[in-house]
Amino acid sequence: MLVEVQNVVLRMLAEGQEPAKAVEALCLFIEAQLPSTTATILLVDNAARLQPFAGPNLDPSFAKAIAGQPIGPWQGSCGAAAVTGEAMTDIDLQNAERWRNYAHLVEPLGLRACFSSPVLSRAGKVIGTIALYFNECRGPTPLEQSIVEGCLPLCLIALEHRERIAEMERLAYSDSLTNLPNRTAFRRMVEAAPRAPRSILLIDVDNLKQVNDTFGHFVGDSLIAATAKHLMDIVVEGQAFRIGGDEFAVVAEGLRPEQVANLAERIRHFSTKTLTCAGIKMVPSVTIGLASEAQLGSETNLLQQADQALYHGKEFARGTWTAFDPKVVTTIGKRNQAIQLLSNALAERRVEAWYQPICRLDTRQMVGTEALARIRLDDGTILAAGNFHEATKDARVAGELTRQMIQCIAKDIGTWRASSVPFQHVGVNVSASDLSDDDFLLDLKEAFTSANIPLSHIILEITESVYLGDRNGRIARQIKRLREAGFKIALDDFGTGFASLTHLLTVPVDIIKIDKSFVDLLGANEASTAIIEGLLHIAQRTGIKVVAEGIELESQEKLLLERGCRLGQGYLYSKALPGPEAARLLKERGQNH
Repeated sequence: MLVEVQNVVLRMLAEGQEPAKAVEALCLFIEAQLPSTTATILLVDNAARLQPFAGPNLDPSFAKAIAGQPIGPWQGSCGAAAVTGEAMTDIDLQNAERWRNYAHLVEPLGLRACFSSPVLSRAGKVIGTIALYFNECRGPTPLEQSIVEGCLPLCLIALEHRERIAEMERLAYSDSLTNLPNRTAFRRMVEAAPRAPRSILLIDVDNLKQVNDTFGHFVGDSLIAATAKHLMDIVVEGQAFRIGGDEFAVVAEGLRPEQVANLAERIRHFSTKTLTCAGIKMVPSVTIGLASEAQLGSETNLLQQADQALYHGKEFARGTWTAFDPKVVTTIGKRNQAIQLLSNALAERRVEAWYQPICRLDTRQMVGTEALARIRLDDGTILAAGNFHEATKDARVAGELTRQMIQCIAKDIGTWRASSVPFQHVGVNVSASDLSDDDFLLDLKEAFTSANIPLSHIILEITESVYLGDRNGRIARQIKRLREAGFKIALDDFGTGFASLTHLLTVPVDIIKIDKSFVDLLGANEASTAIIEGLLHIAQRTGIKVVAEGIELESQEKLLLERGCRLGQGYLYSKALPGPEAARLLKERGQNH
């Protein structure tokens, strides 16, 4: 019998079902084998409090009553078992001293006696309890004791599995410095349907770079931590997020415009206090941009509007808060200039594809390249994408850039194949607007198949931000069609956007590219190192390849290799090169398979 339920529980966990479902199945098994009993499993949380975990036939009112109760010798059978680490039996709950505070709850439920056993971790710590309730005043029979003892190891496996999942969630969705939810958690919140009109406040810590450069990152980290504490003192738990190095966000619901303004002012008041950060006295300053659905009447582009308000505030009103005003939409001159620059280059066919090698870290052989857009000016000067990146936020311009890049790439690959240049794949960056275009797949297939280029040689690199606003799943479906057509999909700059790890399940990808910011902190920052290690482990289990971006030092290469990362790109290997130079490098260092 135990072998059968063991197989069921382990299979459920292996299939990725929630541990709570697995232990619920365990409770049902116990109750099936032992009629007239009610089985429950409780957790002992980090605060040494009991939390119901499974009890499919336990009355919800009783489960609610014991939730959050501290463990202790007088806290029922389970509380006593948890604090002593020993099995406890109470044969008459109405007269048991340790049930004095709970007897009135179980009497109307017909629960007369209880036998509770602690679930011990491998380190000997009590992490939960298994309890049997009887409908008559008695202790457990030898058979009942035997079945509970046989189920304890299964319960331990399920609870430890839950702890591992919780730790991965913590690493994925919380910021290690401030313990606030991170950018990924913020994305989750933004995606969730609001229960009331929503407001978003984006908060930028002014001059953090100067603080870091002048006093050191330790002082800067102290300033960030102080800012986080200030936010936690003001807003409800779960409403404040750290979404970037110097940027925080607050998501509030149900506030009137004047209440949102008051909240922004309370946050800004932080700028009026003198702080001591790691021994250094300073007066901090924050700039806030906000957008309120209650004021604007629509949730559409609320995050973008808050971002525009922050952008305007950073340009013209640092140290204050700025509300988005639809009548005065901020159009920063740099963006317009970038759009004009790129539009002219596209019209005059002065956009070129340059290629940065992607290499094996162990041999430094090239296994592929990433195509990067460059603009050639009339005097021959080459402009990198950073000079016109803002222009790609314009969907029309971004779409035309992708089309011309595809044409350049197809032409270059055709030349390479004709010259027997060894290469495996070329990555091309695509935007959310590209993926929203119904003709995008056909345009891609036509460009590459007409040049006799197998689609498997092409990797489409998407950033996490393409998921922003994909509420109807249109982009996810497009990505699925692209993979089915033969293209490979890479999730670019992983860790800098809003995507959660669940996107790897809902929208499968072939490659994950770890953002340079994580690589820079590898070895020096425990959270970044843990995230990279966890991601490499997940990728290995799921068959996803991982490419580390921005490798500039041999020490970074060594640390990545030690953690199982096999592929990377960065200035350590080569900067981006024009097509002919990339071809020469591929001939020298290219790997055929």
